[in-house]
Amino acid sequence: MRGTKQQQQHELQRQQAQKPMNGLREVLWMASVATCIKMLLMPTYHSTDFEVHRHWLALTASLPLNQWYIDETSPWTLDYPPFFAWFEYVLSFFARIVDPVIVDLTRGLKYDAASAVYFQRGSVMCSDLLLFLGTWRFCRNFPLKLQILSYLAIFFSPGLLMVDHIHFQYNGFLLGVLLLSVSYLKEGNDLTGGIMFAILLCFKHLFAIAAPVYFVYLLRHYCHDLARFLKLGFSVMLVILTAFGPFLYYGQDRLLKYCGVFSHLVEDYVMLIGLQISGLYIMLWTRCYLIC
Repeated sequence: MRGTKQQQQHELQRQQAQKPMNGLREVLWMASVATCIKMLLMPTYHSTDFEVHRHWLALTASLPLNQWYIDETSPWTLDYPPFFAWFEYVLSFFARIVDPVIVDLTRGLKYDAASAVYFQRGSVMCSDLLLFLGTWRFCRNFPLKLQILSYLAIFFSPGLLMVDHIHFQYNGFLLGVLLLSVSYLKEGNDLTGGIMFAILLCFKHLFAIAAPVYFVYLLRHYCHDLARFLKLGFSVMLVILTAFGPFLYYGQDRLLKYCGVFSHLVEDYVMLIGLQISGLYIMLWTRCYLIC
């Protein structure tokens, strides 16, 4: 009986794998509902991280590249890895259109007008598109019922809602990049999964806590010979050099200090707790499904 049940499960997974758009309607519907809830949270309390990210918008918009990591106009100096700095730089173009004061390095200090609040809240919601994409890609071959439970657990995670859409951070889209990376590993595309994880590390150093797991997995599962080992190593180094190279060229070696794994421990633990809540939430829902 157990063998027959396993065969049925494998057959179901095979059939669902043949449907690349499987679960897309459900993820779009639940993502829309989650976004509506986040819109209701826009006028709520926000922490000092709101001013931190607003200042980073102004800093990257107003200063040349060689001053991003040395400017001390505000106590909230830029201390995230380079890809996140470029992310803020791209956002600053839209911020300037909405309200030029948002990206003014001096007049914008502690600026929390409605235009700034709604723009920054909206930017978090837009970036969550990567969370929706990563979750769908990771879950799309699950049975439909388990997909729905997973979408509910992640999109409506209390941890992410509190940290990103009340406290104010951009952890949702970073979690989406992590899920994209793991989804590639799941499909056997280890090289792409490793590159995606390297990109993630260049956005936020917190995810370095998963680096040993990735290293052991890729070493055992992908690096069967020297050629593959060198290919993976070269790809990861290329990502890191692309991120850090321009800043080190300008002598901004303080970047390495600011982006150390042990900096901002309080903030990192807040994010870690949020991820643990999300993971526990997913496991509980999955267990309920399996029992049923």
